[in-house]
Amino acid sequence: MLVFGDSNTWGFNPEKFDRYSEEVRWTSLLQKSLGNDALILEEGLNGRTTAFDDPDCAGRNGLASLPAILEANRPLDAAVIMLGTNDCKSVFHATADEITAGLEKCLTKILDDVSAENILLISPFYLGEAALNFGNDVQSLAVSRELKDAYKALSDKYGAAFLAASDITEASKVDGQHLTAEGHHALSKAVLKVMNNIL
Repeated sequence: MLVFGDSNTWGFNPEKFDRYSEEVRWTSLLQKSLGNDALILEEGLNGRTTAFDDPDCAGRNGLASLPAILEANRPLDAAVIMLGTNDCKSVFHATADEITAGLEKCLTKILDDVSAENILLISPFYLGEAALNFGNDVQSLAVSRELKDAYKALSDKYGAAFLAASDITEASKVDGQHLTAEGHHALSKAVLKVMNNIL
């Protein structure tokens, strides 16, 4: 099962600016819970967007990197996509509709390998006020709150499963844009419920 995401899939620790251990990361916890029923393929990258090129950091365009990732991991039975947090950065000036359009392009690529009913779309948790110190502005915070409904509509359009991370957890108070250890635990439990139905 491919898990395609950004730093919150990679496991960025906002307090230490390093990576959470396998005992903390939601992807690792999910693997432990699923056991031999599935192999989790962690494809998280710090700064990854849906389809935007970051002028300050090369190689972060998710749509551009996705074909090679899909080819490297075939065959795939299921996939999880959790992107959109970085798209909210002020440098992109993106609306929720534009971010969702980028996510849709990623989704359609994955649909070449995985059937829609075996794909889970996760909308990001909301950016917190501390995110204003890390490349975001007030509009960024507002857009992050609009992604839940937009992603839900996208999942309904294609018949994919949907989960709103904002219903489960919130951003760290340290930087307003990454999961706490508790957030990783909560997200793993929520994803497990959905994936048990899919798998």
